[in-house]
Amino acid sequence: MARIVVLGGAESGVGAAVLAKVKGFDVFLSDNGPVKDEYADTLRKWDIPYEQGGHSLEHILDADEVVKSPGIPDTVPVMQAIINKGIHVISEIEFAGRYDKSKKICITGSNGKTTTTSLIYYLLKEAGLNVGLGGNIGQSYALQVATREFDYFVLEISSFQLDNVYDFRPDIAIITNITPDHLDRYGYNIDNYARAKFRLIRNLRPEDYFIFNSDDEITIAHLTRIVTKAKMLPFSQKSEPVPGAYVKDDRIIMNVEQSESEIYLNELALGGKHNIYNSMAAALAAKAAGIDNEVIRRSLSTFQAVEHRLEPVLSIGDVLYINDSKATNVDAAWYALECQTKPVVWIVGGKDKGNDYSVLQELVRTKVKAIVCMGLHNEKIHDAFESIVGKDNIIDTTSATDAVSAAAGFASPGDVVLLSPCCASFDLFQNYEDRGRQFKEAVRNL
Repeated sequence: MARIVVLGGAESGVGAAVLAKVKGFDVFLSDNGPVKDEYADTLRKWDIPYEQGGHSLEHILDADEVVKSPGIPDTVPVMQAIINKGIHVISEIEFAGRYDKSKKICITGSNGKTTTTSLIYYLLKEAGLNVGLGGNIGQSYALQVATREFDYFVLEISSFQLDNVYDFRPDIAIITNITPDHLDRYGYNIDNYARAKFRLIRNLRPEDYFIFNSDDEITIAHLTRIVTKAKMLPFSQKSEPVPGAYVKDDRIIMNVEQSESEIYLNELALGGKHNIYNSMAAALAAKAAGIDNEVIRRSLSTFQAVEHRLEPVLSIGDVLYINDSKATNVDAAWYALECQTKPVVWIVGGKDKGNDYSVLQELVRTKVKAIVCMGLHNEKIHDAFESIVGKDNIIDTTSATDAVSAAAGFASPGDVVLLSPCCASFDLFQNYEDRGRQFKEAVRNL
C-alpha cells in the first residue's frame, strides 16, 4: 500500500488526507502547530493518524509522496529534508485533480480572483448546473472530490497552490492579472511569481480555453515567451479583441465561437473599473461553458458582492464604512482607492510583503484626507504618505477597534472610511477574514 504524508492540518491538508484515505492509501498527517478541534474531529472520524506541535521525520520521510499545504514554504527544515530525500511533493490541487472527472474552470491572478470565481460559480448555478466551488475559497477541493460528485468545479487557485502542480488540467483557465504580490516567497522576482501563475495553463489542450487580461503588461510579456495550444479569449478595456470581450459605448461586447452578446455597464451588479474586468472574465468563461446569453446577462446584474471585497458595512452619521480586507497587496488597494468618489479615511497596514507604495501616492494625494495605520510595523507607510496627508493626519493603531475609533475621529459627514490594508493580516489577525470581521464588529459597536 502506497504511503501518503500530508503536511498541514487545516482545510487543504485535512481534505487531502480524507481523499487519500478514501482512495486506499496508508495516510499520515503532520502539522508543526496545533490542529483546530474541527479538523481534529474530521481526522478522527476518518480514522486518520496525525500529529501536531511538531514534525516526526521518521514518520514523514518514509512517504511515497507528500501532499503539502500551500502555506508551507520549501525553505522550512521539514521540506528541506523531504526534498533532500527525493520524495515527490504535490499540492492538494494536483492530488484531487487525479480523481476529479468533472469539467474544471480555474481562476488565478493577483487581484479579482475571488470575485471572478464567485461570479462564475453564481453564473453556473443560475444556469441550473451541478457545480462545486473550491480551491482557495470555501471547502477543500480534495474533500469534495472524496465525498461528492459534480459536473463542474469552479476553483480559485493561488500561486502557492500552483507551485506543486504538474499534471493538473483545467478545461477553462483564467488569469485575471499579474501584479507584484507574495514576492517574499518568490525571491523578490516578479518573473518567478508570473511563472507560478502560468503553471495553470501548462497542460491545456486545443479544445480548452485560456481567458486572460490583454491590458495586463506582465501577463502579455509572459505570454510572448510560451506556447499554448488552447483557444485564447482575451478581455480588454483598451482594445477590441475578437474572439474575446471588450468595452464599447458603455457596453461589454463578448464574442466566443462566433456567438456575440452584450451587457450594458450600468446593468452590472458590481461597480468599479476592476469589476468590469472581473465581469468580462466571468462572462467569457460562462459563454465558453455554453451558458445562455440571457442567463449571463441576468446573473451579472443580480450577483451579490463578495464578503471582505469592497463590502459596504454601515453608514453612521453619513460616513460610509467599507470592508476591503481582502486587499492584501498594493494593486488591490489601488483599485479600492481609485473607485472612491468621496473623501477617504484610509485604514492600511499589516504584514508587508515587499510593497512599493509609490504607485499609490497620486491616488492618496487626490482621494485621501487621513490615514490610520493598523499594524505592528508602519514605518514604510509613514515614509510613503506622511508628507502627502500631513503629520497630524496619520496615526498608528494595533487593533481593529482602535483603528475604527481613530478613523471615526478623522471622518466628517459625506466621507468614506475604507479598510483596504494593502498588506497581509498575520501580524495582528488570523487571516484577512478575521481582520474583516473584527473591522465590521468594531463599526457596529461605534
